[in-house]
Parts: sequence; structure tokens; C-alpha cells
Amino acid sequence: MTKKYSYVKASTTGEMRMRSPINDRVKSLVRRRLPIVAWLPEYSWGKLLQDALAGLTVGLTAIPQGIAYAVVARLEPQYGLYSSFMGCFVYIIFGSVKDVTVGPTAIMGLLTQPYVGQYGADFAVLLCFLSGCIMALMGLLRVGFLVDFISMPVIAGFTNAAAIIIGSSQVGTLLGIQGRAESFVDAMRKLVERFDEIQLGDTLLGVFSMILLVGLKNLPGNRRGSAGKKLMWIMTLSRNAVVVVLGMLLAYLLSLYGLSPFKITGDIAAGLPSLTPPPFSTTHNNVTYGFVDMVRIYGTSMASVPLIAVLESIAIAKSFAKGKTVNANQEMLAVGLCNVFGSFARSMPTTGSFTRTAVNNASGVRTPMGGLVTGILVLLACGLLTGTFRFIPKATLAAVIIIAMYYMLEIKLFRLLWRTKKIDLIPLIVTLITCLAFGLDYGMLIGIASNLLSLLYYAARPEVIFEERTENGASILLVMPQQSLSFPAAEYLRERVMNWCDSMQNTKIVVIDGKNVRGIDTTVAKNLSLLSTDLEARKQRLVFWNWCENASSVMISFDSANKEHFKSTNALAQVVEERAAPVEPMGGVSPA
Repeated sequence: MTKKYSYVKASTTGEMRMRSPINDRVKSLVRRRLPIVAWLPEYSWGKLLQDALAGLTVGLTAIPQGIAYAVVARLEPQYGLYSSFMGCFVYIIFGSVKDVTVGPTAIMGLLTQPYVGQYGADFAVLLCFLSGCIMALMGLLRVGFLVDFISMPVIAGFTNAAAIIIGSSQVGTLLGIQGRAESFVDAMRKLVERFDEIQLGDTLLGVFSMILLVGLKNLPGNRRGSAGKKLMWIMTLSRNAVVVVLGMLLAYLLSLYGLSPFKITGDIAAGLPSLTPPPFSTTHNNVTYGFVDMVRIYGTSMASVPLIAVLESIAIAKSFAKGKTVNANQEMLAVGLCNVFGSFARSMPTTGSFTRTAVNNASGVRTPMGGLVTGILVLLACGLLTGTFRFIPKATLAAVIIIAMYYMLEIKLFRLLWRTKKIDLIPLIVTLITCLAFGLDYGMLIGIASNLLSLLYYAARPEVIFEERTENGASILLVMPQQSLSFPAAEYLRERVMNWCDSMQNTKIVVIDGKNVRGIDTTVAKNLSLLSTDLEARKQRLVFWNWCENASSVMISFDSANKEHFKSTNALAQVVEERAAPVEPMGGVSPA
């Protein structure tokens, strides 16, 4: 094989230098796998200023959310902070969408929660590492297309269920009730059983925090307006931080007078995380778990956690790509590496955060460098402010989570699907109910299964239009498949045509219009050949009209006798004229 080379004139010596296409492919691969190589050489001070402002704004949201989502996972608050700054730093190098911010999310916290509650924090860190390895491997193997097999209704059902489960799990904390809920059903049961344990102080603070969050979200601010509107815009973006800081100040001031009307977060470990390998074995409650034991305990989460993290991140990336193509494989790799590196800093599983990404976008971020400022701000919080964070009221954090989950609900989608295609409500409702009843892992798997069943149903029962026509005095049956045909539909199509012919005794010609058929397989070819034999036995003709070369070649290759049945004339009347002559039944076959 001859290698091809391109020649580029040297700017200084005038000599010709030889450049191999292999070098070009290597450079292209590097730019694709390390997006920072593409945008960093063009970076400017103007971009840095905008990225710094956006990073600062996102940081004010990331800190309270990191603490809150660590609480959802039953981890110490510092785990959420560690996850936030590691996600920010790593995504700068490997991320391909400037707006996306990687860190802990409510859904990741919920998926991690069962293992932390029963087996300890090491299980969250190892789950982060293993999930990251799987996601990175998926990206390297370029299996991003698999995400396309999970439909919007299934994703919406999962997201709504997760929002309901997370929101309901925080209702008890909002009301000052002790104990944690394991599921939506458990949360409702405990709320009823412990209704008399509701604390007035926590309830008032929690409800006030929720009202304040909603009010701040709806402030009429604008970053390009007057100074007052700019201030309201900043308050809107950093509303979580504003509410948490106000609650923290209130708790601190009351503590000076010896008052503690509501529960606070308590001590948070100070300092930066130590860089250590993820735990491949652990001891919890005097029981030692080896690596194999830990993997066995994870069970289906080994598949569901990476899958859900990928879905969440890619969906967010596509939402903020603004018409640009999103490389799903690169996003898998980026989020996977965020988890792999994060596990060395005691991180919980992370993925793209919709809330922080939306804030990043609204703040006018120019490049992923905004994550550097966010990461530095979170890092400073870990090192300097942990003593202050102990005064954060639990009811305030619960309010932040509940309001975030409320805005995550996609209620309008139910009405939209009812208006557009009602059958799409089935996978959505199946996913929603099974997630609430059996957990997110099994719910997602059952939702995907229901979706795939619907795909198989449409493949086995394609839409076929039948029309009775009369051309040149001959009664014909026009059969019009509305899609390509595959083996599940082969017998179905043949039976339907024969049933129509049974009800139309005077039919002389059956014409199958293949203008919508772009491909068939051998099973379809066999059944259509049998259909031709059946019709000839009944003194009826079969014509394949307007078939593409791809589909017709399969038929002819299966049986060369099929070639005479294909017609490509524009007028159906002309087809009828050519095929109107009667035929005798084939030897040895009796008319039906």
C-alpha cells in the first residue's frame, strides 16, 4: 500500500517539507480527546474575566449544593465539596461543552445512599472509581450510540421518580423529624407515624427558606440592565447560597444567646482531602469486605450508576450546546475521568449538574476555564470555612433540595405526550411507578425493557395501508407498507394480504408498493415468495412496484423467479396492463 504525503512550503527557507497524514490523524485525535488543546491557545484576558465571573457565581451555588447532596447520600458534607472541586478541575481538560459543570447531584446521591447507610463511606468512593472506569471505557469504545436506545419518556419517568423520592426523603428533615427514609413509601409512612414529632422551629425555618428560594428565583433581574437589575440577577443565580448563608447566620446569632431552636449540620472535617487510592477493601462495624464482596454488594448498580450518570450528563450537554454537535463518546470519557480522579480525593459519584450548568450558561461563561474558578472557590471553602459550615441548619438544606427537586419535575411532559402520542405515556408511567415502588435501579431497567418491547412491537406489526382500486376494468389490491420490513413482520404481512384477498374474491392483481421500503431481510424475502406462490394458486397476480434496488436485489437473490414480478413504471394502470393476462395454477398446487 502506497503512503500519501502532503507537501507544505516552509515560510522561512522556501524548502518543501513532507507531512504525513498519520501526523494529522494523531493531532486530530489529541484535539478530540483533549479539547483544552483546541481552545487554550486562543484564550484571552477578556475570556478570563467572563469565565472568572461565571465561575464565582457557580461556586456560590456549588458549595451549598455539594453539602446538600452529600447529605442525600448520607455522607459527611466534605465529600460533596471534594466531589465538586475534583469534577471542576478534571472537566476543564477533557470536557467538550463549555457550560457543563460536573459534580455531585441529587440523583447520584440517591443512588449512593443505600451503600453508605449500610456499609460506610468507602463504598461510595469505590463506586465512584468503578463507575468512572466503566464510563471512560464506554467512551473509548465509542458506544455512545447506545444512549439513543433510551427514549425521552423513560428518562422523564426516571427523572420525575428521582425528584419525588429525593424530595420526599427531605420532608422529615424539613419538619425536624428524626430518622431517614429509605424510599418514597418509607418516607410517607414515617411522616404519618411520627407526625407528633414535628418541631416548630425547623418547620418555620424550612418553610420560610422554601418561600425565599422561590421568591429569589422569580426576581426580575437582568445582567445587562441597571445596577439594581444586575444585583437582582446575581441574587437569583446565587439564591441557594443566599438562603444557606442567612440560615447559617441566624443559627450562629441564636447560639450566642444559648438558643438552638432548630437542628444544625454539626462539625465538618477541616482541611483538604488527602490523595489516596480508592479503597478496594474496607471494614465497617467490625466486618471486613474484600473487593469481590463490595462488587457483589453493588449488584445492578455497577450498570445503572454509570448509565444514569452518562444519560444525565449527555442530556445536559445537548441542552446547552446551542446547535453544536455533542460528542457523546467524549462526554462519557470526560465524566468517567472526573469520577476516576475524584475517587483518589474521596469523592462520591459525580455527573453533569443541570442547576449549576444553567447558572454557568446564564453567567456568560466563555470556556471550560470557568470551572477553575469554581474549583478554587470550593477548595477555599474546604480549607477555611468548614468551621462556619457547622451552623448550617438542616431544615435550610432540606428546603434547598426540595425546591431543586420541584423544578426538576416535568409535569408538562405528561400533557405534551397526551397531545402528541398517547402510547409514549406507557413507558413514562411504567418507569415512574416502578422506580417509586422498587427503586431507581430496577425502575430504569424495567422502563428500558418496556421501551424496547414497544420497538419490537412496531417492528413485528408495521403500519400497512390497503386500498381497493379498479384500473382498466381490473380489480386490484394496493398494499402500501409504511416502513422497511424485517423478519418479525414477515408472516404478519403475508397473513394480512391473504386475509384481504379472502374478502375480495374478484381481486385479480395484488400490488405491493415498496416506495417506503428501504430494506428487507431473507425471512421477508421467503414469505413474499410464498405469498406469490399462494396468489398464483388462486389465479391472482403479485406485483412489486416502486421497490428500491437494495430491497429488490434481496428478493431476486433469494429466488431468481421473483425478477419478473418487479415493475418500476410510474403509472399503476400500465402495471395492470402488463400483468392482466390470466395465469394457470402452478403444477401440483390446488387453488385455495
